Amino acid sequence: MSDRSIVLLPAEADVEAAYRDWLSGLAHERRLSPNTVESYARDVRIFLAFLQNHLGKPASLADLAGLTPRDVRAFLAFRRADGLVSRSLMRGLAAMRSFARRLARTGRGEASAFAAVRSPKIPRSLPKPIAAPAAKRLLDVETRDGEEREAWVLARDAAVLALLYGCGLRISEALSLTRAEAPVPGVDLIEVTGKGGKRRQLPAIPAVQAAVADYLQQCPYALKDSGPLFVGAKGGPLNPRIVQAAVARMRGGLGLPDSATPHALRHSFATHLLSRGGDLRTIQELLGHASLSTTQIYTEVDAARLAAIHQAFHPRARAASG
Repeated sequence: MSDRSIVLLPAEADVEAAYRDWLSGLAHERRLSPNTVESYARDVRIFLAFLQNHLGKPASLADLAGLTPRDVRAFLAFRRADGLVSRSLMRGLAAMRSFARRLARTGRGEASAFAAVRSPKIPRSLPKPIAAPAAKRLLDVETRDGEEREAWVLARDAAVLALLYGCGLRISEALSLTRAEAPVPGVDLIEVTGKGGKRRQLPAIPAVQAAVADYLQQCPYALKDSGPLFVGAKGGPLNPRIVQAAVARMRGGLGLPDSATPHALRHSFATHLLSRGGDLRTIQELLGHASLSTTQIYTEVDAARLAAIHQAFHPRARAASG
């Protein structure tokens, strides 16, 4: 978060002080990622700029406390006219509600208008997992035999993807592992830091251990225990875009849709576990979801898959459609 973004705040000094306090709380108490903090900060700055024009003067804490739901709806309508989709509007409203809650907790006033406005409705899209055979092909070094890449690079990418599919990691979590944390044969548990700085332990299956061991055996760099496990061509930390590009190349060769991304392997991990009788609460813990409702979306994915199979293959379904 840059100081420049705070100095230019279009509001009175009491609001600016509250804004600084709120951002500090997001970063240090809630431990949100810098990108999330910046997004929330930008949303509130945009609202305060709108309010300055709406009220004819920079807003004070008293002005915020005096807002009505109509004022908030006017802002949302203004943003929608700028072309914002419902998801972005919802995030902006969430940022303003977070700021208002901080004002109330710190005794700076009750800005209750934000809570009285309904969030914009967002069409719910289901995760798009990759079918198990295709997921395994993505992890297979031989899938990329035709590429002009060094063998250790192919083994590295396969090891990263093995962690996404075999352990359900986010790509940022896999690339944050240190050499000392490598799940090699004999190390069947890994510990990662997820969203919000939360730590969780995950089992590392033998296939993941073998993929990481193969990479380490071929890696030309002497990796320090405290340094990154996965490195780029020059020995520095591996950029996630390199892995994303590798999957994009394989996606074309395997005839997979654009939705087949590294993150889709995490969706596949959850969906395939669930379809084989995995417990939803356990899957929640493995994925690091704060809420069970976030994990429950995978039950809809599995139900949709079963419905599609039924429609395609059941004789009565085919007869009805004919």
